Amino acid sequence: MSSPDADRPPPSAGPDGDRRTTVLESAMTTFARFGYRKTSMEEVARAAHISRPGLYFLFSSKETLFRAAVTQALDRDLTAVEQVLADSGRPLPERLVEAFDQWAGRYIGGPLTHDAARVVEENPDILGEIVETAPRRFEQLVTEAIAVESGREAALPVAQTLISTSTGLKHQVTSRDLYLERLAVAIGLLL
Repeated sequence: MSSPDADRPPPSAGPDGDRRTTVLESAMTTFARFGYRKTSMEEVARAAHISRPGLYFLFSSKETLFRAAVTQALDRDLTAVEQVLADSGRPLPERLVEAFDQWAGRYIGGPLTHDAARVVEENPDILGEIVETAPRRFEQLVTEAIAVESGREAALPVAQTLISTSTGLKHQVTSRDLYLERLAVAIGLLL
């Protein structure tokens, strides 16, 4: 078994790092469209405009590719959440709505967006610990933002309640705008 970093290029990868990012974005779109099991390396290579041997040069297996694509997407989401919550010049409720939008809202209502979340949720055994560590990190970021701004000792239960609300809304609403509107109401009630 190889290490988790075995398929990662060195930090100085330069243009190859950009190519890897593009391949992973194409892979995530392809996995979202067809599901993990029905997606072939050939389909990902075609979507990424790369040869199949070139794809195998970057990623030794479909499982490794899938794990890397999901990890990149979650890392991108968490980085966006960190940036939004760090902007202390904006009111906390506004930052929380935007943070939840970056984490979950953008996966509501658009083409393939629901499918991207579904393909992740349906394959936790392939993804390993990332499906647990990323949501924990999101909860930690929201909890810290609430605690810093409001000084409430109950920051963790409020954060957990907002996360539960977000999860419920994702399954109830059909548009990103409606998700954000209802989430803003919940944040207003809890803060």
